[in-house]
Amino acid sequence: MILHAGLVALWLGRRWRGVLIEGPSGAGKSDLALRTLSLGGRLVADDRVLAWTSDGRLFGRAPETLAGLMEIRGLGITPVAALPYAGIDLVVVCETEAGCIERTPEPETTSRLGVVLPLRRLWPFEPAAALKLIAMLERVGIRT
Repeated sequence: MILHAGLVALWLGRRWRGVLIEGPSGAGKSDLALRTLSLGGRLVADDRVLAWTSDGRLFGRAPETLAGLMEIRGLGITPVAALPYAGIDLVVVCETEAGCIERTPEPETTSRLGVVLPLRRLWPFEPAAALKLIAMLERVGIRT
């Protein structure tokens, strides 16, 4: 299944853990991914994620034509170091307005290809958004 999303991964708990970044076009998905890369994350896929399941887990990679490429607004399509694939442990939805984010939200989940995952919401243009994404990933349980 192809998802309109980005996928970044961070090395946590002795393995790469992925965050699927979703939101409408122009919502800041690639911007959030780029800032996450500057904090030690690695790109897996930008704009399109080819998702599949294995042993009850969700995984994602870039389609062949987009592998290792990222659209950076104002710069264009740019090659970046990327992982070939990653397990997905969290879904982050980019909200279009800062006021949509609750201060103390109730935990949410979502399902992709029958796999239930924690879901968190962010306003991607907040200066601390990438730090919050990392903190969210650190706080979700490691799926085995």
